[in-house]
Amino acid sequence: MQLMTLSEIRRAAQSGPVSAKVHVQVESAAPKLTREQKPYCELSLADACDRMTLRVWSDHPAYKACSEMTAENFVELAAEFNTHSQYGLEAQKWTVRPLTEPEKKALLEGPPDLRKKQAADWEFLTQSLKSISDPRLRLLCETFMKEWGDRFRRTAAARNYHHARRGGLVEHTAQMMRVAVAIAPLYPQLNVDLLIAGILFHDSGKLWENQYSESGFVMDYDERGELIGHISIGLELVNSLWRKVSVENAGAWKNLLPASEDVRLHLLHLIGAHHGEQQFGSPVDPKTPEAMALHYIDNLDARLEMFAAGYLTAKPLAERIFDRVRPLPGKLVKSLVKFGSSDS
Repeated sequence: MQLMTLSEIRRAAQSGPVSAKVHVQVESAAPKLTREQKPYCELSLADACDRMTLRVWSDHPAYKACSEMTAENFVELAAEFNTHSQYGLEAQKWTVRPLTEPEKKALLEGPPDLRKKQAADWEFLTQSLKSISDPRLRLLCETFMKEWGDRFRRTAAARNYHHARRGGLVEHTAQMMRVAVAIAPLYPQLNVDLLIAGILFHDSGKLWENQYSESGFVMDYDERGELIGHISIGLELVNSLWRKVSVENAGAWKNLLPASEDVRLHLLHLIGAHHGEQQFGSPVDPKTPEAMALHYIDNLDARLEMFAAGYLTAKPLAERIFDRVRPLPGKLVKSLVKFGSSDS
């Protein structure tokens, strides 16, 4: 059997049953009852990019062992996989074994293509921050990356909807910066330094809402994230970092224009307004060009990622048509293929 990722198996299983092996972490093992009140165990399994549910019936040889599993368990699942119209990806005729330490280490590093992409995104982020002309914003961003970079690199952009994977926030942030850099020449009224800094910090509170553990794919819940939320945490974080760097550089900054207090307030506005409307969680509506641009760049990247993920996970309804993936507004339809000459 070929070793594949969950996403690769899910994609292949859309065309029929797939015999494969996958390395995963056990997120949880929940006891359940059938309608006939017979016990079974529901395993939630995760790798770097995807998740699936494995139902272990009480008459399966591995039932007892699986029922006792926790997030400390990393296993190889070998099975015949198929796509169920109601339950999604399913495994049949399966066996499971613990991973060796080298296998576990390789799993935690992620598949090679994802590692390469996230490394490139991280490099793009760091280079983009170096391009910021305003020394206050540049130092603020560099201080954040130095103090919180490790946590940033293992944080998801969302718990479910988009870039919901370890390192997803880095991918999302880097892509937003690419869009900002691309459109900046078309809209010369934009303060690009402020926009780049705002993009870095807009979801910085998710380091508490959506962080993964240092040694796995389980997204923990954090009391700060639950009680305050990522926008409020982001505002608090920027204020804290700003106080630190401004005190250390008060003399060097006192004659800079615009005034440092104006820079701080405009950056805070970008964080507070990035959801676009108060009904969607922002304490204030976007009131500057940079805030409006950030909101739409954020929304664009999130929604295009939802389309990409939806084509893999949504229920097919007809050729090239898939069931709705929330919060997208309707059913998904495959994109028109790009123009090219026929081989015939």
